[in-house]
Amino acid sequence: MLIYQVHCIVENHGWTETAAEDRHKIVLGRSGAYRRRLNGRVGLSDATSVLVTRPGDEMSVAHPFGCGDSYTCLEIDPAVLAERKDAERWLDRSGWAGTSDATLDLAHRLLVAEFRRGLDGFEMAERLQRFLARLLHHSTLGPEEAGAEVERAVRRRPATLAAHRRLADRAREVLANSGFTLGLDEVAREVGSSPHHLSRVFQRMTGSSLTAYRNRLRVREVLNTLAEPDGRPLGALATEYGFADQAHLTRVVRDHVGHPPARLRRLLTAADGDDPRGTS
Repeated sequence: MLIYQVHCIVENHGWTETAAEDRHKIVLGRSGAYRRRLNGRVGLSDATSVLVTRPGDEMSVAHPFGCGDSYTCLEIDPAVLAERKDAERWLDRSGWAGTSDATLDLAHRLLVAEFRRGLDGFEMAERLQRFLARLLHHSTLGPEEAGAEVERAVRRRPATLAAHRRLADRAREVLANSGFTLGLDEVAREVGSSPHHLSRVFQRMTGSSLTAYRNRLRVREVLNTLAEPDGRPLGALATEYGFADQAHLTRVVRDHVGHPPARLRRLLTAADGDDPRGTS
């Protein structure tokens, strides 16, 4: 297995040429947003996104919002998957696109932080295997993905389903590129919808309210910043990411990932390992 991070710098904001994937890959969003076309289906990838692709899947991407999106990629040899019962379905089906919850996202970031601190090959392999098990359990290679209820409800009206998908993705685009300064009415105006209709469709298509989704994005941006070495004051981060004050930032971050920002900063940057299951 191979793990690496990518920070995208692009000159052409249009679609890339469609190319066939040549490896089994897991792509976990970290920041920013871009559009993807996976096996002909267009969607949005942002800091909450997870892609699981296999050889032969066809992918192209576009960066209409400019540069700056980043992600972690995990490439996995088929021989590794063949030994795992939980990966059998991945070997004989096309790719999957979904989202990570706060627990999986934190596990992903802690894994990267631990690798940056330095581990021997044996421990790296063991941690990658544990993370892979966690991710395969989370993904809809098992359970049903968000929006399936809507697909069943409107399967005889594909234009309605496509319109709902576009509306939810457009709202995600606005949220990811607004600097967390827009209110619900402003987001609704940006996407050409009423606040009530947008809230209802977004909830059904993503399984999340707009407020909860916005907080997920904000918390991920805070985690990106906490992993940086400059140690900016939490009060400044609260202002930058649209929280009422430092106490509000601390409460939202703790509610999402179970730890306050100060502890997360130690977990993501310290030279010594720190068990996230400990007390805080």
